[in-house]
Amino acid sequence: MGRTRPCDQAVRRGRLRKAEQFFHLAEIGRDFADEPDGVDDAVVTLWVHAGIAASDVICCARLGKHAQGEDHKDAVTLLGSVDPGAAKHLSVLLGLKTRSGYTDTPTSRAESKRAERAAEALIEAARRAHAQAGN
Repeated sequence: MGRTRPCDQAVRRGRLRKAEQFFHLAEIGRDFADEPDGVDDAVVTLWVHAGIAASDVICCARLGKHAQGEDHKDAVTLLGSVDPGAAKHLSVLLGLKTRSGYTDTPTSRAESKRAERAAEALIEAARRAHAQAGN
């Protein structure tokens, strides 16, 4: 397992806040773009960041730590140890990260929809985990 960072209620709360901010800005960008297809890369990048932050919340709530390292596979593995379904959603998002944020190849509308569903599922799981752990 890769590097992890211990976390407490304050870290959990802060990461959840960031997850929600990224997600909401992605929705706003998608909804108010003059050309919705023209913002898919930026929107997916925001959903990826939302999903990463939400995953941190789940791990913090259940394990008292979250992944912190260069290899995102470690984050998927750590999350999978407490929530295999959420780990699949994170894997979907991380699979789109490079394409949406670092290449010249545009993200497709189908990939954007898949990213949105994955990020939304992770945020809902993060909210539940945070509530169960106690605010």
